[in-house]
Amino acid sequence: MRVLILAIAMIWAGLATMAQDLSALARLVPEQSEISSYAGGGITLELALSQPVPWRVRLLDQPPRLVLDFREVDWQGIDRVARSGVTDLRAGSFRPGWSRLVAQLPGPFVVQRAGMDTSDGAARLSLALIPASAETFAEKAAAPEPPGWALPKPADLPRPVARGAGPLVVVLDPGHGGIDPGAERDSVTEADLMLTFAREFKEVLVRDGGFLVVMTREEDVFVPLETRISIARAVGAHVFLSLHADALAEGEAVGATLYTLSDEASDQAAKTLAERHDRADLLAGVDLTDQDDLVAQVLMDMARTETAPRIDRLAGALEGAIKGADLKMHRRPHQTAGFSVLKSPDIPSLLIELGFLSSDRDLARLQDPDWRARMAAALRDGLKDWAAQDAALSGLNRH
Repeated sequence: MRVLILAIAMIWAGLATMAQDLSALARLVPEQSEISSYAGGGITLELALSQPVPWRVRLLDQPPRLVLDFREVDWQGIDRVARSGVTDLRAGSFRPGWSRLVAQLPGPFVVQRAGMDTSDGAARLSLALIPASAETFAEKAAAPEPPGWALPKPADLPRPVARGAGPLVVVLDPGHGGIDPGAERDSVTEADLMLTFAREFKEVLVRDGGFLVVMTREEDVFVPLETRISIARAVGAHVFLSLHADALAEGEAVGATLYTLSDEASDQAAKTLAERHDRADLLAGVDLTDQDDLVAQVLMDMARTETAPRIDRLAGALEGAIKGADLKMHRRPHQTAGFSVLKSPDIPSLLIELGFLSSDRDLARLQDPDWRARMAAALRDGLKDWAAQDAALSGLNRH
C-alpha cells in the first residue's frame, strides 16, 4: 500500500489554567462536523473535536482514500455527520493510542489545505481536497512514511534469563514519547519528564541495586504498546514498571499512585486515565494461536491468578518504601484500572503515576532533581524488598 504524508500536525493545548483542558479523550462533536462537495468538484471536511490532539493527514490508493490519524478520539456519533462528495466514511481504532478516520473518495484528489484551529480551547480541523489526475495522485501516493512515524526498530536487547538464575530484570517504560507527548503544561511534557526520571532511576537500580535494567525507549521516540510489552517479554522481565505523570480534571489527582490491572476501575479518575493511556485490549505473553476463545480466556485467567498475588505484594512493597521516604502519595495510593500496558499475564506489572501535571505541587516535585533522586531510591528499596520476599516465597536464590 502506497501512502503520502501530506502534513503532520502536533497540536496540544496548554494545560496550565483551565480544568477543561485536562480532560482525557478528545470526542467528536458530530452536529458541528460536515463533509461536503462544492463547485468545481472539490470536497471540504470540517471536523469539530472537544479538544486538540496530535493528528496527520494522508492519502491511500487502491481505492483512493483520505486518511486522518488522531491521538485518542472517541468517534461516537460519526454516523450522524452530514456528508456528501465521499462514497464511504468510517472511523475506529488504528493502533494503540491512535484512531483513524477514513473517507473513500470518488476519484483521485490531492489536499489543497489542511489545518486545525485551537483558539477557543476546542479544536476544528478544516481540510480541502481538489481533483487531480491519476498520475499526480499516484506520484503523491508513492511518497514514503516520514521519519518519526514508522514504528521504531527493535533495540539490541540482552538475552532473557530464567527466573531465579540471575539478577532481577526490571523493564522501565517511560510513558509516551515522540509524536505522543502525553500530558503537557507550561511547555513541560509528560514524555520528557518520564524519560528523564527513567534514566536517573535506571542508574540508581544498576549502580546501587544490582538490577539488570532495560528501558522501552532511551530517547524521545514513539513506541507502541505492543512493542513495550514485547520488549519486556524478549528480555525475560521479572518486573515491568510503566512511568507516567498525567493530568486530570476529574477526581483528586495529587501525589504518587500505584495502579494494578483490574477489569473494574477503582474510581472514575482511574477509569479516565485508563481510557487516556490506551483503548486497545492487548493480551500478551501466552501462545493462544491454536486455542479457541474459551480455552484462551481460561489460560489467561490461570496465568493471572498465579501472578496477581505477586503484583499485590509488589505494590505493597513500593507503597511502603515511598511512604517510608516521606514522599507524597495519593490519599488512595494503590488503585486499579484496565491499563492495556499491564496486561501481560505472567509478568508482575505496575503503572506508576509519579505525580500529576494538573497539580502545581506535583509539577514542582517532578522538576526537582533532589525529589526525583529520593523517589528513585525509594522505588529501588521497594523493589529489593519485594525481590527478597518473592524469592523466599518461590524457593529461589536471587542474587
